[in-house]
Amino acid sequence: MSGPIVVAWALTAVFAALVLPCVLRLVRLDYRRQGAAVRNGDLAELLLVIAMVAMLSPVGGPIPAAGWQAVLALTAGWFAVSWWKGRRSGHASCGHHAVSATAMLFMVTFMPHNDVTHGPWLVMSGPGGTSALWLSLIFGAVAAYFAADAVRAGVLAARGASVSGQTSRRVCRVIMGLGMGYMLLGAAV
Repeated sequence: MSGPIVVAWALTAVFAALVLPCVLRLVRLDYRRQGAAVRNGDLAELLLVIAMVAMLSPVGGPIPAAGWQAVLALTAGWFAVSWWKGRRSGHASCGHHAVSATAMLFMVTFMPHNDVTHGPWLVMSGPGGTSALWLSLIFGAVAAYFAADAVRAGVLAARGASVSGQTSRRVCRVIMGLGMGYMLLGAAV
């Protein structure tokens, strides 16, 4: 196995492992008390984790790239509108999920796909695929955002939380942020 394949499999396993805490939060948490925004955030997190598994897996995913583009565009739009409507009441996580879904949409759209052996299935062929300077700059800036957000979420997770599921949510956000940053930096260079 070459180096990038080992990294792809390792990251696939890490993101596949994140499915469990996302599902457990959805099953165990009391959303009547915590609100629909928390539930929607947890659902988005699960969707984005599954999308990361599909993008990173060397064998591809069962959904074609066009399917992921549609799902991610709808997710980004939903959370952008939710953030806009609730921006005064502190729905910052809606803004983060909108940025995450948009970044993943850009990755699915602009990163190279190894579609020779897998047909239309989503398989990222690895870093270094973009050639447009504007796209590299966007990917680099968004990678910096995810790195900063991962550090912030890590600090908050280390401090602990009084809300049920909050520590799990923050640890997932750290791992997702680092993974997104890695993929975006790989695409930017």
